[in-house]
Formats: sequence, C-alpha cells, structure tokens
Amino acid sequence: MQTIKLNNITIGGSALFFIMGPCVIEDEASCLAAAERLAGITDGLGAQFVFKASYDKANRTSANSFRGPGLKEGLRILKKVKGAFNVPILTDVHCRHDVAAVAEVCDIIQIPAYLCRQTDLIVEAAKSGRVVNIKKGQFLSPQDMRNSVEKASAAGCKGVFITERGTTFGYNNLVVDFRGLPVMRETGTPVVFDATHSVQTPGGMGGCSGGDRRMARYLAGAAAAVGIDGVFMEVHAEPDKALCDGPNSIAIDDVKAVIEEITAIDKAVRQARAS
Repeated sequence: MQTIKLNNITIGGSALFFIMGPCVIEDEASCLAAAERLAGITDGLGAQFVFKASYDKANRTSANSFRGPGLKEGLRILKKVKGAFNVPILTDVHCRHDVAAVAEVCDIIQIPAYLCRQTDLIVEAAKSGRVVNIKKGQFLSPQDMRNSVEKASAAGCKGVFITERGTTFGYNNLVVDFRGLPVMRETGTPVVFDATHSVQTPGGMGGCSGGDRRMARYLAGAAAAVGIDGVFMEVHAEPDKALCDGPNSIAIDDVKAVIEEITAIDKAVRQARAS
C-alpha cells in the first residue's frame, strides 16, 4: 500500500485522516471560521485534518445554483486559510486550465467523480507535482478505478488516492456497496470514504440535490469497519442555510462526536487485524 507524506499528515498510514470543510466557499469569513473550528476540533482529538472547499462548483444541478467565488478569489481565500491554520488544502478542478494556478496554493488536487475518466484533466493534475485525489464515478465499478490510477501514475504522479462516494441506484439515489472498498484498495493506493456525498440524492429536489445527513455517520462507521484510510465529510455551521449540498452536510457542532465514533471503530478494526 502506498503511503503519502503531506505536511504533518500521513495518508495511508496507521491512522485515519479527515478531509472536511464546506462544499463551496460562500465568503471569506465563513470559510475561515469553518477552518478555525475544524482545526481546533482535530487538534484536540489528535486527528489528521485536510481542509476542503471548492472555488467553483461547475457541476451544479441548475444554472441558477450558487457556484462559488471563482478561481482567483477562491484561491486567495484558500491561501489565507492555509497560512492562518497551517493545514493541507484540497480543492477540486473541473478543467485542465485551472490546474497550474490551483497547484500554487493547494496541496491536493481533486478530480470530481463525474470527471474521473477525463484523461487530459487527470494527466494535467498528475503533472502538477501535487497529490491527486480521484473520486470514483457514480457510474463506475470499483475495479474500473484502476484505469484512472494508472493514468495518473503514468503521467508521473507521486501521490494518488481514490475516494468512494456511492453508486447510482435508479433515479436520484445512491447506494454504497462496501465490497468495493477492498476492491479499490487492490489498486495499491489509499482509499477514502466520502460519507456525505454518499447520502446525497443527486437532482432529488428538482433544481438541486437533496440528501439525508443523518445517515452519513452510520455509513462512515461501516466503511471504517471494512477498512479505509480516510473519511471525507462536507460540513457547515448551519447546513440548512448552506448554499450548496446543505441536505447532506454535517453540522460543525456534530463533527467532534462523529470523528470520535469513526476513530474508535477504526482503531478496533486495526487492532483486531494486527492480533
């Protein structure tokens, strides 16, 4: 299994890491406030933390949906978060032309699930020198992710991991097949479980996606029991007022308890398998 060293965290090591933050940058103040809360919570728990927020959500359901502040302003805010809290930064890119600018600020470049087979985008991200996270498409089998990993590796990427975020099941619904997690680990890369997008109902509210945030912690616990390297969770101070992915986002006030629960399961499983 590949191990990725990134700043003060280890991806694929002996402990989980957590990717957390708002779905999209709504404004500078709320982004910094979320990062401060999450950094404080994870520091107190001794948990590894990567901050995530998007500068542009190019795959929103409706043309009228809020997309974010855009590349220039979004990266300015993410750079400020990085400097203030000394945490690794992850953001997603939707076109290859953004990669160079993103790589100047962010530590991890994420390939969105819908674009996980987009060769030019994967190759450009792989050549950036940054760690790359490729999210599994809702339309792919777990074993198909080997091809996306190989594209990144062939382009010279030194650190790549992959993320499960559920599979399309009928219309406006996703399910998680937990058999896919060990299959994805056969790629030799660390595997992350996206707890909040897995409870999303894509397009389920007509002009936007719905979701059931209550189920996120249970799916994350189940994934930890199977065996993963990290957990991805979108969080918000007031999920019902979030401008993107509110129905499936976890409230920041609940994050500490969720991390403690998932970490306890992960530690028990690791100890059992080591004995």
